[in-house]
Amino acid sequence: MLAPERRTRADVLAACVIAVLVVVAAGAIWLTGDAHGTESVLADEPAPPAQGALAVPGTLVEAWRADSDATATPVVAGGVAVTGDGDTVTGRDGVTGEHLWHYRRDRALCGLVGAWNTAVAVYPDGRGCGQVTQLDGSTGARQAQRSSDADDSVTLAEDGTYLTSFGATRMEVWRSDLVRTLEYGRVDAPVNPGAQPRAGCELLSAASSSSRLAVLESCPGDAAVRLSILDPAPKENTAPQEHGSVVLDVGGDRADAHVLAVSGERTAVYLPPSADESAAVVVFDGAGAESARFPAPSDVSPTTTVARTGSFVAWWTGSQVITLRTTDFAPGWTVQDALGPGTQMGGRYLVPVDGAVVVIDTTTGAEVERIPVARDENPLASGGRPITSAALGDTLLEQRGDQLVALRAGA
Repeated sequence: MLAPERRTRADVLAACVIAVLVVVAAGAIWLTGDAHGTESVLADEPAPPAQGALAVPGTLVEAWRADSDATATPVVAGGVAVTGDGDTVTGRDGVTGEHLWHYRRDRALCGLVGAWNTAVAVYPDGRGCGQVTQLDGSTGARQAQRSSDADDSVTLAEDGTYLTSFGATRMEVWRSDLVRTLEYGRVDAPVNPGAQPRAGCELLSAASSSSRLAVLESCPGDAAVRLSILDPAPKENTAPQEHGSVVLDVGGDRADAHVLAVSGERTAVYLPPSADESAAVVVFDGAGAESARFPAPSDVSPTTTVARTGSFVAWWTGSQVITLRTTDFAPGWTVQDALGPGTQMGGRYLVPVDGAVVVIDTTTGAEVERIPVARDENPLASGGRPITSAALGDTLLEQRGDQLVALRAGA
């Protein structure tokens, strides 16, 4: 029979010291880690899925508004409207604006976007805007998270399959679980030296589809902007796969050229006028070869933006909306004096104009009706951003500057 183990006073003292060190270490990790300064309050119950509007409301009046300085367009996820203001992401009832859930960090948001029926929030750290959290839209529950190198300012865009985080020197593409499928541009500590096709380029604009990623960049030694057509999910995420790369003959200001949209393997790029050619929407195939060219206005706003539907892209140029067919990017109908690209609702297309929303028949482009809307001001008159829109059930959401405004049928 073994004798019972005896513990000396020194053994007990050593155990106590170890326990204290473990507590101190755990406290230090908590104080310096992401968990410290994070607050997550979930919804009491999941929000029901939003049902699409059967028709456009006959009237539109303001139902509620909320600050949302971290969003460029209205975010709809899991049947709720999601706002991002300061350091907080909030899920709201689309009808009343009532607070349903929120997620807060001890730092200001870099951006917030809706993707895969979730809200994706990006926060900064010492490496730029690279702290990413995915939130279930209906409850606010945290899902996937990631952290990576990024620029200090990023633009977020999704195409239904991938989400792109785009900065001036670096771009990443993520799939629905936030696993990175591609890094492009600046790489501080490359795993495979020389894997990037070029160095020192300024990234100007980008857009993607499930099979192609198009980026315009200004690179040392190039006479004009370069269009590169990439695979959004190459075999190795640190080694971009180019399907084609071409320097464009661009006149005027290089920054005026813009990737408008990618559909399938086709890319539409706006090229400003030059001494020899008028402004155009130029279509490139999957290998970067020009396949079509269509006339375009010469006075396109630097804040030009697009909204995509199933059959066309609505391109807001700064003063009008021009639709481009997703099959070939040929121009279709146009809405003049537009304040933003608009959105689909109730089988129609709604475009914000001064003092109203224009309802468009998507087949013919004919104006069906004009619904009065009271707004504080015309944002373009004071050099503001365009109004972007989204539908959530019977609610029409408008992003007006740093505020999200909900419009519903009047009593």
